[in-house]
Amino acid sequence: MRIVIADDHAVVRSGFEMIINFQEDMEVVATAADGIEAYQMVAKHRPDILLMDLSMPPGESGLIATGKINEDFPDTKILILTMYDDEEYLFHVLKNGARGYVLKNSPDEQLVTAIRMVHQGGTYIHPKLATSLVREFINKDHGVDESNPYQVLSTREIEILPLVAKGYGNKEIAEMLHISVKTVEAHKAKLMDKLNLKTRPELVEYALKKKLLDF
Repeated sequence: MRIVIADDHAVVRSGFEMIINFQEDMEVVATAADGIEAYQMVAKHRPDILLMDLSMPPGESGLIATGKINEDFPDTKILILTMYDDEEYLFHVLKNGARGYVLKNSPDEQLVTAIRMVHQGGTYIHPKLATSLVREFINKDHGVDESNPYQVLSTREIEILPLVAKGYGNKEIAEMLHISVKTVEAHKAKLMDKLNLKTRPELVEYALKKKLLDF
């Protein structure tokens, strides 16, 4: 089983690489520090599994890269690694094509189990989130809850939201995400409107409540 690890922290990459290479049926063939590099490594090595961190600033985030990699390399199964345990964010991750979701503080054996399950064609959801996810899908008949503004946000809007809340300007965000300033402005206006927020302090407060600044 050939695996690529994408995380912006070298010590995290090394730790996961050690755990994975200890398994007789697993091998880490490459690592990446951001979403763009993750895409390049998948294109080069065509791994069975990509372990993808969601938050890898600066540059392209794991959420955006997940969608692109899933579309261009469907044979590579994506397993998300994150500290973020909000089921609403999980909804967007799965919608973008990820096959599983593991918290970084999970025991080593849980990570190994998740990798094997996803490799065999299954889906792995951290136990802490599985119950709430199933309940949400049952209650909403597999749709998006229009009454929940966060679920209506696009993938790019979800990516821009915490950057705005952290105080980055439009030009800085545009450079980070490799898009135009006008595109940033458009997405920012749309997300503010969808969330019914009028000022940046309101946006910061919303981001804090959603734990979007806790990566």
